[in-house]
Amino acid sequence: MTTVTTRTVEYPADGLTMVGHLALPAGVDRRPAVLIGPEGPGLNDFQCRRADALAELGYVALAFDLHGGRWFTDPQQMLARVMPLLADPDRMRGIGHAALDVLRAEPRTDPDRIAAIGYGTGGAIVLELGRDGVDFRAIGTVNALTTGRPGEAARIRCPVWAGVGSEDPIMPAGQRDAFAAEMQAAGVDWRLVVYGGALHAFHHPPVDQAVVPGVGYHPQHARRAWRDIVDLLAECLPVTD
Repeated sequence: MTTVTTRTVEYPADGLTMVGHLALPAGVDRRPAVLIGPEGPGLNDFQCRRADALAELGYVALAFDLHGGRWFTDPQQMLARVMPLLADPDRMRGIGHAALDVLRAEPRTDPDRIAAIGYGTGGAIVLELGRDGVDFRAIGTVNALTTGRPGEAARIRCPVWAGVGSEDPIMPAGQRDAFAAEMQAAGVDWRLVVYGGALHAFHHPPVDQAVVPGVGYHPQHARRAWRDIVDLLAECLPVTD
């Protein structure tokens, strides 16, 4: 079993003190790194374990925060925070760049070998970093088929992988088509996987709280989506001992 070291990191962004989760693989050498964006309700133990799992594979991994250490249990409060954020690419980029700076500053991180993955709102943020010209090796998103300001996708410098549930009412077929058209027009190396029968946030185990309509867990597709992301990282950002 690989020994993984974890710690909490605090940093300023969006007028808040963010509380991220950093996971380091065994050893002392520099490693490729992955930035991880969480779902709209915020950063919880499940997303932190994603970082731990990537550290076990040999990556430095930072799961970043969206809401200043807060996890929203009320869907309406979450939407009141998230919807204005999703409508403001510059705010999203600010949150993403602040986290990326923390990841780059970690001595174990190879600053020339960084990828980003994100779920829902966190996926929208890492896509905005790509549209801002960040030199990622790969971007992987689930349930985050957001489109950006016209022409800016041409600044994406890496492969983009996106996964979505076929029955996701928050990311419906029209949204899929718009995202695909944006990526194609920009000349991005892109892939879109549609997981049949899956709803929004199909990758996240059920939570004991109210959720927005259209959310539902699909364990089989959750495992498949995680394997697809790990495969993306293995292709574009391999760990070499």
